[in-house]
Amino acid sequence: MKGMKFLKVSVLSVFLASALGLAASAQAGVAEGKKAFETKKCAGCHQAQGPAKEKTIQDQLAKKGPELWYAGSKFQPGFLEGWLKDPKPIRPMEYYSLTKKNTGSHQKLSAQEAADVAAYLMSLKSADVKVAIQPRDNPKGRAIFIKKQSCYGCHEVKVRGNAAGGVTGPSLASAATRLQADWIYAYLSNPKVFKPVKDMPNYDGILTDAELKDLAAYVGSLN
Repeated sequence: MKGMKFLKVSVLSVFLASALGLAASAQAGVAEGKKAFETKKCAGCHQAQGPAKEKTIQDQLAKKGPELWYAGSKFQPGFLEGWLKDPKPIRPMEYYSLTKKNTGSHQKLSAQEAADVAAYLMSLKSADVKVAIQPRDNPKGRAIFIKKQSCYGCHEVKVRGNAAGGVTGPSLASAATRLQADWIYAYLSNPKVFKPVKDMPNYDGILTDAELKDLAAYVGSLN
């Protein structure tokens, strides 16, 4: 019995030590990622500390890249690390440009830098992303996206494997692998938090809460 008790204690000790080691490693990655983010002057294009600062449309148009102060609530786990190692344009056009094509000039990071910066960015979360939305291709959400609001007028999607739709907004062709549906809902339903100065329609009072959830679930399922 004493031997069994000792074995259980030993196994528990190993488990705890392993868990603590992983937690310490994760924290180290976040710290190194923040350091790399600052060293590479990423804040010159990306806001990493909330809340949103823009007050006028001019402030919005002056931005060079998307806000990242809620990256951990927005992106799917694993996406940022892969993207930072091999960045591909998400917006067909340059940020807030109607005439210049996005040539994909974002700098590549080494595997270790990408892992660390991604760990840092994924640690940045918003308390305003609360409602859990399960991504699903639902008829109501699809009808809102295609017919009721014509979201494809600005956002590219895939139709039978081919790109279709507008190019002025970020592509949604691979939204399922990039975006969390919970964040999509929060972004659409609480624009004052994420985009105080809107560059897309404000659906408050236009779509019901149930419709916003259906739309978020649909967008979150797009591949």
